[in-house]
Amino acid sequence: MTTPAVTGAQQPVAEGLFTWPPAADRPTRLIGSECTGCGLVSFPAAPDCVRCASAEPKERLLADRGTLWTYTTQNFRPPSPPYDGPEAFEPYAVGYIELPGELLVEARLTEPDPDRLRIGQAMRLTLVPYTVRDDGTEVVTFAFAPDEESVESEEETA
Repeated sequence: MTTPAVTGAQQPVAEGLFTWPPAADRPTRLIGSECTGCGLVSFPAAPDCVRCASAEPKERLLADRGTLWTYTTQNFRPPSPPYDGPEAFEPYAVGYIELPGELLVEARLTEPDPDRLRIGQAMRLTLVPYTVRDDGTEVVTFAFAPDEESVESEEETA
């Protein structure tokens, strides 16, 4: 099976997960919700609060940077469905990113090598290709990448 060529058109993997379209003047942000009753922050955005059952959430743009709380690697192709990624499987890492003062987000990591990841590592939100549709539209999803800017500033202060 050949992968269709990307036509330049892109779309998010699902509406309402992250700000779209990307813009050079603002970082991409995950879209969560905050309960107006008890303050619980949820991702993805929830219509009802799982803590107090309030049905009055407000949209909340989550932090675009956090720290790696834990991670694991996916070294084999997951079963299909639900996986509908490319036929040619490449190992990848999945982790929980702690967004300060908000919550833990489970996400794919852009760095697949476990030797280059560490608990407490600074991470930043980014968009990555997920698949290419038959019409050439590239579908993108969110992931977290090691935050090289934080690594550089840590090295400067050491």
